[in-house]
Amino acid sequence: MAAGFQPREQIRPDAVKKHAAVDLARRLPGLTLSARHAAASIAAGLHGRRRAGMGENFWQFRPFISGEAAQNVDWRRSGRDDRLYVREREWEAAQVLWLWADLSPSMNFRSQLAADSKADRALVLALALADACVRGGERVGWLGVTPLFSSADVIERLAMALAGEARRNGDDFADLPQAARVRPREKVALIGDFLAAPEEFDATLARLSAQGAQGCALMVFDPVEQSFPFSGQTEFFDEAGERLRAGRAEDYSEVFARKLAAHRAALAASARARGFTFALHATDRPATEALLRLRQGLVGEGR
Repeated sequence: MAAGFQPREQIRPDAVKKHAAVDLARRLPGLTLSARHAAASIAAGLHGRRRAGMGENFWQFRPFISGEAAQNVDWRRSGRDDRLYVREREWEAAQVLWLWADLSPSMNFRSQLAADSKADRALVLALALADACVRGGERVGWLGVTPLFSSADVIERLAMALAGEARRNGDDFADLPQAARVRPREKVALIGDFLAAPEEFDATLARLSAQGAQGCALMVFDPVEQSFPFSGQTEFFDEAGERLRAGRAEDYSEVFARKLAAHRAALAASARARGFTFALHATDRPATEALLRLRQGLVGEGR
């Protein structure tokens, strides 16, 4: 045994939790700053629902309809024409968005082709999405962890809550959201690598859909997890410590590509069936691209 090496099973559980919490706390300030920069790029809002109703923001003028109360007439606008016009205001109803990002060990992977690990990119996207939603008048919470927030410091509130989860769980985060209650017509944004079995992914979406929720699932991946640029003698290992030694790694490339395509197709089909949209995001691409995909997915009503 190499000097200084300590097998994982001999490390005290509380030490593992402390290390995971300290590591997340160390990264959070930089991630929150990145999230604010990314959110500023989509500051126009997330769930713009332009329709008439009770509110304070002007939407449009429309012709006066016979039988309406005369007090609805906008006399200044009507004075410029030979018709009567009514000033309509935009419908304002607080939307609800529940966020979740995968922080399980598989998300810690980062190749030399990517600037961020999958976990860091998922956190930046989730926090940026939260900030953009709150700026647009939404209420945002972390699925199964926090209540709903609508304050300007939503990024800091969510970051503190996640640091607390790390102190309690260490690196023992689930790779799919656990049971959490949502209400009909609330939105859910799930961000992860979704390397779980497709039937487990489907069961998660089925549970959320049964409660009346809709939303988007964004699959985050490192570029090498798609291109498979390995050749020659290569040793592969996962977060559980399982290892695979390949004498000629290139021999696995075609099989890997088929299995990856089948896995993604199964996830996408499940999302469509459950009223969710499904999108992909590589960590060597700008975070703003993924934010736009999330935005489109969340306003797409499951299409």
